[in-house]
This record gives sequence, C-alpha cells and structure tokens, in this order.
Amino acid sequence: MTKLIDRRVFVAVAALLVMGVLAKPQAACAAPRPNIIIIMSDDMGYSDIGCFGSEIDTPNLNKLAAEGVRFTQFYNTSRCCPTRASILTGLYPHETGIGHMMEDRGEEGYRGDLNEHCVTIAQVMKSAGYATYMAGKWHVTPKVNPREETDKKNWPLQRGFDRFYGTIHGAGSFYDPNSLTRDNTLISPYADPEYKPDVYYYTDAIADNASRYISEHKKDKPFFMYVTFTAAHWPMHALPQDIAKYKGRYDAGWDALRASRYKRMQEMGLIKPEWKLSPRDPGSPAWEDAPDKEWESSLMEVYAAMVDHLDQGVGKIVSTLKANDQLDNTLVFFLQDNGGCAENMGRGNKITYRDSEPDVLKPMKPEELQYDMIPKRTRDGRVVKQGRGVVPGGPDSYIGYGLSWANASNTPFRMFKHYVHEGGISTPLIAHWPKGIPASRNGAFEPQPGHLIDLMATCVDLAGAKYPESLNGHSIHPMEGVSLAPAFAGKDLNRPNPLFWEHEGNRAVRDGRWKIVAKGRNGKWELHDMEADRSEVNDVASEHSDIVEKMAAEWEAYAERTHVLPYPGGNKKK
Repeated sequence: MTKLIDRRVFVAVAALLVMGVLAKPQAACAAPRPNIIIIMSDDMGYSDIGCFGSEIDTPNLNKLAAEGVRFTQFYNTSRCCPTRASILTGLYPHETGIGHMMEDRGEEGYRGDLNEHCVTIAQVMKSAGYATYMAGKWHVTPKVNPREETDKKNWPLQRGFDRFYGTIHGAGSFYDPNSLTRDNTLISPYADPEYKPDVYYYTDAIADNASRYISEHKKDKPFFMYVTFTAAHWPMHALPQDIAKYKGRYDAGWDALRASRYKRMQEMGLIKPEWKLSPRDPGSPAWEDAPDKEWESSLMEVYAAMVDHLDQGVGKIVSTLKANDQLDNTLVFFLQDNGGCAENMGRGNKITYRDSEPDVLKPMKPEELQYDMIPKRTRDGRVVKQGRGVVPGGPDSYIGYGLSWANASNTPFRMFKHYVHEGGISTPLIAHWPKGIPASRNGAFEPQPGHLIDLMATCVDLAGAKYPESLNGHSIHPMEGVSLAPAFAGKDLNRPNPLFWEHEGNRAVRDGRWKIVAKGRNGKWELHDMEADRSEVNDVASEHSDIVEKMAAEWEAYAERTHVLPYPGGNKKK
C-alpha cells in the first residue's frame, strides 16, 4: 500500500512539474517570469560607453555587460521618434504612423502620432498581469501642451503605463525641461511636491523616479519599466563636478579619439581586424586645421560628463533593484535611440541671445511651466546664449557638440543620426539577467543581428503574454520581430525575414552577411559584406548586381507593405 501511495504521489508531482514547465515562457532558462527594464539613452554613438570601446567612465554599464551579454550588431531606426515608436510597438515605425517626426505629412505612414493599429509593450504586459512604469522621454505624439483630455490619448497612461514621470516632447534643457509631466499633469520641476532635489538635473530626476517606482512596487506581480534618458542629446548640459573630471581629456582632438577608440575596440574583440576605420567625414576638418580648439574640446568634455552621469543613473537603478531583492530576476536592457548627432545646434559663428535685454535678470516663478524647447531664460533670470565660444555645461547655454565629435562617437562607422549607414543605426545592446542568462555567457559578445522590433517579441515571450490581433475595434499589425531569448544562451534566433530601414529617404536592407544602403530617395544602392566590411568602406554592388536587385525588390515590398510608400509629396523611390 505504501509503495502504491508513493507511486501515486510521484506520478502526481511529476505531472505538476511537467505542467509547470509547459506553462512557462520559452525563455533562456526556467526562471519565473522576470521583471523587465528597457533603458535607453539619446543621441549617443556606438563607441560611447566603456564596454563598447570608450574612454568615458561607465562602470555600471560595464558591469552589466560583464555579467550579461553584449549584442554587437543591434540596430535602431536612426532617429528619436521612429525609434521610440518601434521599440514601444514591435513594429516598423511607419506602421505606427511615425515614419518621420511629430508633424502630419499627409500620408498614413507619416501622421506623426501613434495610430490605433498598434499596441505598446506596456499595454501587452499589463494584460499579462505586469505593473507598468515609465520615466523619461516619450516623444511619440505632437500633443505636448494639451488643451483637452482627448489630446492625451497617446500619452503614457493612455497607452498602458500605470505611472509616468518625464517629458512628452523630445528635447529641452536638462535644468528646466519643457513638457515635464507626472502621470497626466504638466508640472514645473521647481514646484513639484513629490520631488525636491537640491539641484534639479533631468538625468537625476529620471533615475530617481525610476528608482522610486522600484522601491514602491508591490511584489505580488512582476513589473515592466521603460526608462528613457535624454542624455547625451543636445544641449550640452552637465554638472560641474562631472565636467571637471574630463578637463583636458580631449585636447588631442577628434582624430586622436577615433584612432584610440578604434584600437581599443579591436583589442576587445568587438570589431574584426579587417573592418577598417572609415575615413574622417568630409564635413569634418582635420584636428590640426580646426578653429577654436579649446572651445571644441570643452564641448566633448561636457558630452563625456553627460554620458558619465547617465551611467551613474543606471547605477542608481541597479542599486535599487538590489536593495529590493529584485536584481536577480530582472532582465535589464540598455541601448541607444540612434547614432551620434551631427546636427549644428547652437554652433553658429555669432553669439546670439534667446531673449532681449540680456543684461537684465528676469527670474521665472517656481510654479511657472516651461513651454520652450530652447528656454529664453534660466529659472534665475539669465538669458540663454548660443554660438561659437559660449561656454557649455550650464543652464544659460544651448549647444550641440557637432559633426566632428559625432564622427568619433560612431567609431569606426560612417555617417550619423538621420542616416541608415552603420553610424546612424548601430547601437550597443546590453542584456543582463542573472537568473535567465547562463553564467557561461557572462561577458559574451552576441553577433547575430537584432533590431528594436525584437524587444516586443522578447517581452511577449518571457512574460507569457498574448499579443492581440485587435483592440477597441481596430485591427493590430502583427509583431515584426523575433524573441532575443534564445540568443541569451547562444542559440540561433531563426529570423525568417531581412531587416529593413527607411528614414528621410535613406534606405537599407540587412540580410545575413549582406546589406544594401542608399542615401536619399534618389541615392544609388551600395552593397556591403558585413562580415568583411561592416564599416562600409568597400561598395561591391557592381560585383554582385544580382544580390542588389533581389534585396532592392525586397525593400520595395517592405516599403509598400509598411506604409513607407507613398512618400509625402510624391512617390519617387529610386
């Protein structure tokens, strides 16, 4: 009798174990459903963090990489708004209505506002029983100063997030950001009863509020969190103690910086020896010929300080996870929204003032809202200045670091934000998850190509969530990506389709080792072998016209299917 009972117990327990295994998502291991945090920086290049070749001090990101997996061929969409639309929905950006920026350009793929044929990761994860939090930059709707509640239909809380602290608009002062919002209400950073730091700095505010969400989270359910720093997007704003750390670090100039990063990346094994350092961009002078060297090097010092402080913010979030016993079963992703930014913001030859009477102080009231992307004055009343020679870093300046430093940020690749050559679309991706990534993979490089569209698929997979076919009477586009979970354990992603890009007429297709890429609607297709020449120095299109023709036809089919075409203002394609 005892043996019979033992056998029945054994069979019952075995059955329960089988049921439990089958009920779990197809993750890299049998860990419980993880918390998931996606952390994204803004306007940073491929080589701007230490674990991807930088001299900038990023110990917290380096530690995540050393204890996780680095995806070395991961891609964004080359611009802020489309990237955010894609990462949130698991779709190509034109499918969401955000093929360009936040203006309605008259075609379905270019409405500038999230449409009703997509769902966000937050909506999907909430349906699977997750709490959902966001801190940082939203930038997927033009309704930044709503007059009616209906204008908020594409704000974070209306798109699936339980709590939100951040900016609806895409850029602004780090000391006084415009469109700052808590949950559904616009607020002033200087009259916020819930957050009163000694010095307001937006990078800190994002990290502090994200950490608060973790500390206040009830552990009866897992959580999903989306953290979107604005560092290191212009303006070059950083705290004095961080700037001081990099004083004199860039006096040798951008050519020396590119060379040192390139050497370091090769020594790390991050890039292959046969991948050449792309030529200095034609828009950049040699450092020895550059005017205003002291001013130029000061801009890079501030940029490095911004990246450094971002890393400090990541460290704060990770420390809070650890303090709340949540680190081991939290999947943390870190990535960037596009390549380094070559835009000429505030770099004109003449110093200009954003308001009249620059010698007169006109302080703002603490409760007064900031509506300007480029403030006219600081909170204490000083006029904001732009132009060559203006000292960067403080709230009374508003300047970008420029093309030449962006060229260094994107080492060893060509081009920048806006373009779909590797310098515009390549991002580090760090994945850290102690319970879900095998220890044998700690510090590993994962070379399989990946894309923003894969993050939704990964979240759906690991959460055991159901991605909807329709919502509120509207059909929902199917997910475009694949789960990255197999790659955590070094397994094949089995991607069924090529990866595609279009932004401002710039076009590309990546299929295995081959990539075709073109500048502008009328640009000629280049062909590059990504195994031999990821820096896109050697165009082999003339040697493989059959490959170009096949991949170009695939791009046309993608463009028709995903509402890239028709283009606003005309359907010219080639």
